[in-house]
Order: sequence, then C-alpha cells, then structure tokens
Amino acid sequence: MSCFICERIEMIKNRTNPWFVKELETGYVVIGDFQYFYGRTIFLCKEHVTELHYLEPDFKQKHLMEMALVEEAVANAFHADKMNLEMLGNGDTHVHWHLFARHDGDLQPYAEKGPVWWVPLDVMEGENSRPSEEKLAEMVKTLQVELEKLEK
Repeated sequence: MSCFICERIEMIKNRTNPWFVKELETGYVVIGDFQYFYGRTIFLCKEHVTELHYLEPDFKQKHLMEMALVEEAVANAFHADKMNLEMLGNGDTHVHWHLFARHDGDLQPYAEKGPVWWVPLDVMEGENSRPSEEKLAEMVKTLQVELEKLEK
C-alpha cells in the first residue's frame, strides 16, 4: 500500500514538489495544498510511523522541538492571530502536522469562532482555495525567511 506522505517526500527529494519550503533534521516543511486558512503549513516526519509514540525518544523530542519552531515561523510569516496544530493521521497514516495560521473572522460565514473543521471540506479544500503558482512561490519564500531567522 502506498503512502501519500512518503510520495510527497519523494517529490521533495526529486526536487519536483513546488510546496516544499525547507528540510529540517526530523522532517520537511511544506505549504499546504489548500489555503482557505492562509498560511496552512504541513510538517512531514522523515520517519514513516503511524503514531508519535513509535518514534525513538531522542528523535521524538527533536521532532517536537522542530515542530514548535515551524509553528512560530508560520505564525510570524503569515501574521497569525492564533495558531492551530493537529496531528491526526486518520487518512494519511504517517506522522505529519497540520499548522493553521488563524486570523480573526476566518470562519465566516460558517461560525463566529471554532475549529477549522467547521468549514465544509469541499470549501476548505476546494479549487478556489489553491494558491496560484506566483502566490505559492511567495509563500514558500516568506516562510523560508522566517525559518532561517529562527534557526540562528
């Protein structure tokens, strides 16, 4: 059975993934395919495991520290009012984090406040939520700059 996350990582290694931002020690930072929530970023674990607790303790600690670094960079890069972080893996069973930069009023007209999943999936992940090639390139560069600032 193929793994969508592993396929995306192979695209990064082959330099064919336009969503790729930066390689860290334990994972890869990519802009999310859909940008209903502007700044949505994914952190893909280099290890193919289904659960965080399957990672070796030192790797897991480093991964969590890097995920927090990515979270801060996303917040800075996309001027988030709040950050939402999720590691679900029900669909793609490979450890990966969804980092949502949240902005006041971003759930309108669906709700006043709440989780991102209150937006219908066909809207949140619809074609109108895909960034243009130019916008994607701008987002990648913006996030790269913020990650480099924090790594110093």
